Amino acid sequence: MVDRKLTGAHYGLRDWAMQRATAVLMLIYTMALIAFLFALPGDYAAWQAFFGQVWVKVFTQVSLIALFLHAWVGIRDLWMDYIKPFGLRLFFQVATIVWLAGCMVYSVNVIWG
Repeated sequence: MVDRKLTGAHYGLRDWAMQRATAVLMLIYTMALIAFLFALPGDYAAWQAFFGQVWVKVFTQVSLIALFLHAWVGIRDLWMDYIKPFGLRLFFQVATIVWLAGCMVYSVNVIWG
């Protein structure tokens, strides 16, 4: 049997690092999107051509995955901090997972469909 330390320093380091990494990735995506907003003409055809490129689709999908991971860590911590009854907390965590998984499936359908 392996002993796992459930408390102490560094227990939340992975979640902290994921929050920071996903935030940086979303910031880069947002800044790139704003830059292209000013660089591209305002007509629909230009935007459709821009978002039709594979690298833009990949960048958008990766950014949305980062958003979903970022949301999961934040909401999970919120549920753990403020919902004390185990069953209720488990319900909210599972509901959050189902919601974020549904958002992920929908994002794939929108971007690649």
